[in-house]
Amino acid sequence: MSLNETPSANRVHIGFFGRRNAGKSSIVNAVTGQETAVVSQTKGTTTDPVSKSMELLPLGPVVITDTPGFDDEGALGELRVKRTKRVLNKTDIAVLVVDAAEGMTEWESTLINIFKEKNIPYITVYNKSDTASIDIKENEILVSARTGEGIYELKERIAALRPNGEDKPIAGDLVKPYDTVILVTPIDSAAPKGRLILPQQQTLRDLLDHDVITITVKETELIAALDALEKKPSLVITDSQVFGRVSKELPEDIPLTSFSILMARYKGFLKTAVKGAEMLDKLKDGDNVLICEGCSHHRQCDDIGTVKMPKWLKEHTGADLNLSYTSGLSFPEELSKYSLIIHCGGCMLNEREVKYRMKCAVDRGIPFTNYGTAIAHMHGILKRSLEIIPLD
Repeated sequence: MSLNETPSANRVHIGFFGRRNAGKSSIVNAVTGQETAVVSQTKGTTTDPVSKSMELLPLGPVVITDTPGFDDEGALGELRVKRTKRVLNKTDIAVLVVDAAEGMTEWESTLINIFKEKNIPYITVYNKSDTASIDIKENEILVSARTGEGIYELKERIAALRPNGEDKPIAGDLVKPYDTVILVTPIDSAAPKGRLILPQQQTLRDLLDHDVITITVKETELIAALDALEKKPSLVITDSQVFGRVSKELPEDIPLTSFSILMARYKGFLKTAVKGAEMLDKLKDGDNVLICEGCSHHRQCDDIGTVKMPKWLKEHTGADLNLSYTSGLSFPEELSKYSLIIHCGGCMLNEREVKYRMKCAVDRGIPFTNYGTAIAHMHGILKRSLEIIPLD
């Protein structure tokens, strides 16, 4: 990903849904003005969700996803429908495409019920309006992907569905303009070559946007950075992997937190993560713990999820735990066997999908926390890490 690109997690996710051959792919191409999706008269041409990041006026940076037909059949069809349902978990705005000549069926009604259940704003688009006449309701629009009729209005209507509200700060609201903040960013084998990891990039940019003076150091240079400052920093933000070391070296009167804790706050599940971390003191032999990450990456020898986290769990609990791992878009539908779910900061997932995963756990009474919160708890510094953050 280019440093100039808006991360997928910070884009508005727009999903196009409907039956096979309703014209979803044609509508996607008409809306984007590109050959984003393959178009064919053959039913079921789209066999997997196809996503594309782009700028879509008047919305701005978006991710547009074309999905397989919701009425797909057979064993493969069921898998495709399952993948379509998975897309719904991260959809901010849904576009329901209906063949105007065929009208509404039970399939469209099912999708609308899912939109409402998941609280996804949506619009119903009757395609092929040049071949059929139909009366539309308030939340509906007539378009023709073939002639372009109604496409401009459709884009305006989609943009109007974007949830209101300004972009939330990550850390800029915790300090004042011209305050000094130190960012502790270890450079180890897991660090991407030539750049910082995404939460560090985003936090740095957020602080700069709030006119904060930032100093970025490795954990080995923290003491030197503190000694070089005439005035103590207003905040130190550290990578969770070196939480223990930084906490010991940093004077108690300097506020401390982590990128991962800030991401949990930014994604809207910090209070749940803090509550879920209490389960770390109750785990016993044989308990099942799920460790999941929102991105897929090559595992390194000192990987935090599969190497460091199990080590810290063993040291803290003294228990023989059964650990399971997932990454990327994979997230188990059946969670009942787990005593605790430890998630990454979720920087590669949009807020809707992270909250969906959290809700899946909470609805089943399963504690849910994240890397930074869990690590701070296991090092006995969670209270300190939260002092500067208004949990309400």
